[in-house]
Amino acid sequence: MAIGPVPWLGPLLLVSLWASSAPASLLRRLGEHILRFQESSALGLGLGPDSVTLPKEGWLEQPLDPFNASDRRSFLQRYWVNDQHWTSQNGPVFLHLGGEGSLGPGSVMRGHPANLAPIWGALVISLEHRFYGLSIPAEGLDMAQLRFLSSRHALADVASARLTLSRLFNVSSTSPWICFGGSYAGSLAAWARLKFPHLFFASIASSAPVRAILDFSKYNDVVSRSLMNTAIGGSLECRAAASAAFAEVERRLRASGAARAALRADLGACGSLERAEDQAELLGALQALVGGAVQYDGQAGAPLSVRPLCRLLLGDRGNCSGSAPYRGLRRAVQVVTQSLGQKCLSISRAETVAQLRVTELQVSSVGDRQWLYQTCTEFGYYVTCEVPGCPFSQLPALPSQLELCEQVFGLSTSSVAQAVTQTNSYYGGQTPGATRVLFVNGDADPWHVLSVTQPLGPSEPVVLIPSASHCLDMAPERPSDSPSLRLARQKISQQLQTWLGLAKESQGRGAL
Repeated sequence: MAIGPVPWLGPLLLVSLWASSAPASLLRRLGEHILRFQESSALGLGLGPDSVTLPKEGWLEQPLDPFNASDRRSFLQRYWVNDQHWTSQNGPVFLHLGGEGSLGPGSVMRGHPANLAPIWGALVISLEHRFYGLSIPAEGLDMAQLRFLSSRHALADVASARLTLSRLFNVSSTSPWICFGGSYAGSLAAWARLKFPHLFFASIASSAPVRAILDFSKYNDVVSRSLMNTAIGGSLECRAAASAAFAEVERRLRASGAARAALRADLGACGSLERAEDQAELLGALQALVGGAVQYDGQAGAPLSVRPLCRLLLGDRGNCSGSAPYRGLRRAVQVVTQSLGQKCLSISRAETVAQLRVTELQVSSVGDRQWLYQTCTEFGYYVTCEVPGCPFSQLPALPSQLELCEQVFGLSTSSVAQAVTQTNSYYGGQTPGATRVLFVNGDADPWHVLSVTQPLGPSEPVVLIPSASHCLDMAPERPSDSPSLRLARQKISQQLQTWLGLAKESQGRGAL
């Protein structure tokens, strides 16, 4: 059921009101910051003197529990539509799936769907994920409500939206629907094709971590390699400097109270560093900062990439010893916090837990409580550095991260581990078995190790982009794009052309 306009507060408002966060959610804030920057740029390009009108906003009334027909409760799910290139009701529909955050109008003005739509005369629609952005049930975020938040519920929404939107826009029954998504939404795109092959003809899954994992130590393995990757400005010296900087931070944490107070001032920490749990939070935040420079390397809107980070860590003389690495890390913290509009670096474990326990709806929320719930009940994804050779601190360790699930939701470590196993059993992990899904990854992206990077068959192709970061293929094209990135986008377009050719043949036979 389609619903009329609902007031939209806008993603930029959400960005400006960010609150303090746990270390792991610093990555989420970086991702949100970059996405909003790129969406704003896309809208700016579309609002020139020869611009088209803004994308249309709409709302669908969706069942809160799609698996229980007797439950009549519902919520409103937001979507955006860009129909400026749609030339025929028989044309394809490109459905851009939302993930663990808000979706704004730029979601149908940038990325693969918007870039490829003019070629095939496609209708572009984006669908915000339940419980994120403005698609949150009015009853709030307590445990009674959160039990309706999962990837399975989200996929049911996608299937329902596909049927409702087809009727609403009078889309031909033979028109092919193609799913697009990046990161968690990339997994959803792949799983939509896996679970609903009769509704979705094909999917493009960018940087999709389809394998759930409890202890994601391999994340920092890729960060370590990327800091040595000369193609993106890394070097052996840079990795050594990063390791030295973290060793110096830990040395100061072990020193006197005065040394810890000086460290707090140096790194712009929001609170005291006297408690061990807050020291671990600081070290986790610093890991997330370095990991974020790798994960979003070279992207428009990224506060810090590998090359400038390495310059900071090595100092003017390119020295990976002495005090230069620590001073460089301190400057890197300043660059990121200032870019994100944060006055200081949140390191209070107690404050983090208190914020994550808030169940009331908040305009300032970017979905931290919801995403933590999904990691506790489906995916894990807890980044650690406890294996030999990891260049950062071993803190925070896995047990302290799992403890958040207990402190916030009352979920035991064993239940989290069991949930991760069940997720992989349900979707197939890195061998999902879905046909006509193109997996696209960058090998500098720490998340690519949880995706599909080797072809699983002729109808399960992959594109692996050398030295590319997270979802870089989806970012707006820039003159500075590498030849390998340009080639990857060509391959995506060619694969889509092949699949749409198959769809046209099926249309001619009257069956998709």
